[in-house]
Amino acid sequence: MSRSLKKGPFIDPKLAKKVAVSKRGDKVKTWSRDSSISPEMVGITFAVHNGKIFIDVYVTENMVGHKLGEFSPTRRFTRHGGKMAKEQEAAVAAGDKAKMAAVKAPVKK
Repeated sequence: MSRSLKKGPFIDPKLAKKVAVSKRGDKVKTWSRDSSISPEMVGITFAVHNGKIFIDVYVTENMVGHKLGEFSPTRRFTRHGGKMAKEQEAAVAAGDKAKMAAVKAPVKK
């Protein structure tokens, strides 16, 4: 759900002050993931905190209107697991093409 047009976009006042002072080459460190990206922020690199580390986000024109937190994921995808995925990974590591084809082939019952 979006914010009311009457209120306008939310930009943290501290972040707005940092953006006004910064130059285009500077990196602005912020914890304000809920701040919207304004046109004044284009060309600035932000170090956005994801709860553990800071992730660098370079702002382009296409990002205007989005939130800073959208570009700094808080969860890291490892992979979908299972027996079949482990067999495929082992076959790729070993370079065994015959085994890879056997693993990929559907099993008929």
